[in-house]
Amino acid sequence: MLQLNFGFGALEADFWRWMFVMTRIAAAMFAAPLFGTGTVPYQIRIVASGAIALLVCGWTPVQAPTALLSINGILSAANEVLIGLAMGFALQLSFAAPTLAAEVIGGGMGMSIATTADPVSGAHSPAMGQYFAVVLTVIFLGTGAHLNWIALLVDSYRTFPPGTSWLAANRIDLIGQFATQMFVTAILIALPVTLILLLVQVTTGIISRSAPSLNLFSLGLPAGVLAGLAAMIAAAPMLTDVMVDISATAVANAGALVLK
Repeated sequence: MLQLNFGFGALEADFWRWMFVMTRIAAAMFAAPLFGTGTVPYQIRIVASGAIALLVCGWTPVQAPTALLSINGILSAANEVLIGLAMGFALQLSFAAPTLAAEVIGGGMGMSIATTADPVSGAHSPAMGQYFAVVLTVIFLGTGAHLNWIALLVDSYRTFPPGTSWLAANRIDLIGQFATQMFVTAILIALPVTLILLLVQVTTGIISRSAPSLNLFSLGLPAGVLAGLAAMIAAAPMLTDVMVDISATAVANAGALVLK
């Protein structure tokens, strides 16, 4: 049994308890789409994780393993990291749906070449994806979904206290269901605009066949961009409702992972 002890008694025990509680919270912050972005400094993540861990230590009777460097202590810490990563990954799957929809819409409009660096994922995404990401972020924060997610993170210490086994086959199935739901949501977002773009492309193809002298690229690209923008403006009210549903679903999915 290897136990960390520097001779500070109860103060040191509270410190290691606080650090152990921070493990799950920091892992969730790292995997979450808003808190774990590259634009958020590591100092802010550490301070936020430490502040939430203080609340958890004061509200719940969480106890750290007596020997953190033992096999049981390392396995307990790995279980904490797994729970936190799963709660953050549930949000990532929901936030990826608008990005997938933007890939489909941008390809239909001919705007796939217009890419920018996505601060959320760190990769390059279509300019349309940036628009969807900003709208979803504003709605997610405006509806208070981030506070509900943090509340679920705190409540997870009551349903799954440290030392409780979390990994099970049904929870792996839940993550697969969340991924399926992500693709369905992306289709629902992209379907209205994609149908209009399909009609425009079919019409452009008919015109180019009836008048071969016309340049298909000079006619089809502006028509696709204009039709796509008009369709997105017309679908804006529906997009807001879908984004609200995505925010609620993201928190619900994270909650389903920590419910017994």
